[in-house]
Amino acid sequence: MSSAFEVRGGNRLQGEIVPQGAKNEALQIISAVMLTPEKVTISNIPDIVDVNLLIELLGDAGVKINRVSRDVCEFQADNIDLEYLQSAEFKKKSGRLRGSVMIAGPLLARFGKAFIPKPGGDKIGRRRLDTHIIGFEKLGAKFIYDSDDNFFRLETTGLKGTYMLLDEPSVTGTANIVMAAVMAEGTTTIYNAACEPYLQQLCKMLTRMGARIQGIGSNLLTIEGVKYLGGCEHSMLPDMIEIGSFIGLAAMTQSEITIKNAGVEHLGIIPEKFRQLGINLEIRGNDIYIPSQDTYEIQTFLDGSILTISDHPWPGFTPDLLSIVLVVATQAKGSVMIHQKMFESRLFFVDKLIDMGAQIVLCDPHRAVVIGLGRQHKLRGITMSSPDIRAGVSLLIAALSAEGKSTIQNIDQIDRGYQYIDERLRKLGADIKRV
Repeated sequence: MSSAFEVRGGNRLQGEIVPQGAKNEALQIISAVMLTPEKVTISNIPDIVDVNLLIELLGDAGVKINRVSRDVCEFQADNIDLEYLQSAEFKKKSGRLRGSVMIAGPLLARFGKAFIPKPGGDKIGRRRLDTHIIGFEKLGAKFIYDSDDNFFRLETTGLKGTYMLLDEPSVTGTANIVMAAVMAEGTTTIYNAACEPYLQQLCKMLTRMGARIQGIGSNLLTIEGVKYLGGCEHSMLPDMIEIGSFIGLAAMTQSEITIKNAGVEHLGIIPEKFRQLGINLEIRGNDIYIPSQDTYEIQTFLDGSILTISDHPWPGFTPDLLSIVLVVATQAKGSVMIHQKMFESRLFFVDKLIDMGAQIVLCDPHRAVVIGLGRQHKLRGITMSSPDIRAGVSLLIAALSAEGKSTIQNIDQIDRGYQYIDERLRKLGADIKRV
């Protein structure tokens, strides 16, 4: 029996909250420790299921792990058990975790062989691995798919640098290819590379380990292969998805919240998108202050037409925050079209919001029009289930602003991405408990 959150909405929250380390950065950074036999120290690690599972998986594969504290961990991959990586146990465990695909690049680079399970995780449509595998093949890896146990095997006698144009700027795909290319012979050029802050963080970390990478922050990376990488220290950025979630939460619940240490210079267009919804926020140094606001009004385009907010690869708006924007718009004044381009079924949680009294027209799997209630009618609490991590938190925000009691089931989906979210919200005055 998985646990649920019981939420009584309507409280105005107040106080400070510190965002966790970035989940999407963690999965790449922690995989990169496999590239060196030397010690790597990583700090600001989020204490969440997906990340802890990956650390456990590395430990099973022979990486020495010293968890100095909940958010700091030392890794040393000087004695990897390649046999384990072909075992049934590894297949079973790694299949539960989409992030496990990220160890393929480092393993190929250092040992010439890697094993990838078919991805598990969210229910948000297909998550293709094509970009990863095609990239590895271009670097000279041979690829065998074992249909009996849904397993991909990769091997190489030596990776060689090459030019490649990615068919999509996949963040995990780019990261995996970069980790393989840093020790390939010669020069690798990756065009249409993802350039998210998380990927920039990975490239900076690899550079400190001795890699030669040019073009960090752009979509054209040039990598000169080196023979050996050494240890390093690395601290993760705050999670921008959490930061966006807290901005939305403050607006929906008319709360006064300060988000501390928000890594403001790495947030890109995120603050601007929330301002388009009419939310006041002040950047104070590295903190974001959101004053208590009775109402917020969605801006229109300059010609008066309805605002559209859509996702786009970085530096565009991240798809992970569209669910949050959608929920926040339900209580705004005005209307907005939410266009979710990248994933097929991320909008399928809007039926729960409609049950709560929101006015939303779901046009198709990718587009929804939200007609803001302008606080004329509060949402009402219901019992619901969370389909994926981001929708889960969006529903949690809706519940915290709603009248009456809501029950959110299947919250292990939320725990996969947000650490101690209930405790942290209680400190701000939220009425939320785990049952």
